[in-house]
Amino acid sequence: MTSDSESTLRAAHDLELRVRYAETDQMGVVYHANYLVWCEMGRTDFIRRCGVSYADMERGGLSLAVSELSARYHAAARYDDLIRVRTSLGEVRSRMISFEYLISNALTDKRLVSARTTLISLDRSGRPVALPSELRGLLR
Repeated sequence: MTSDSESTLRAAHDLELRVRYAETDQMGVVYHANYLVWCEMGRTDFIRRCGVSYADMERGGLSLAVSELSARYHAAARYDDLIRVRTSLGEVRSRMISFEYLISNALTDKRLVSARTTLISLDRSGRPVALPSELRGLLR
């Protein structure tokens, strides 16, 4: 059994997108930083599917700032590939939340990137604050 202050969560959400020409280099390969943008898209869509938009959180005075990021590149995506971003919730603690991502080719299931982000909950002045219990409940 896990405690309220630290829990490992298993929920996952898939988001599909097609690689746009602007996301590639001259060789038609996706520029590495675009995978991080896709992680953000997956994360914000995951949060929205839990019942709250990131914009609503910000209007309520709460921000989530990325404090840690790791990414491992396994293979390259190319122009016009159909991509799947699978986002899972990792840990939720009083002031932090982590997400894990698996980016793959949606047609072949070939693993492209695996990544993880840790975000810190901040108030309007940028100070760390506890995640609201309502938000923790929605994410679970």
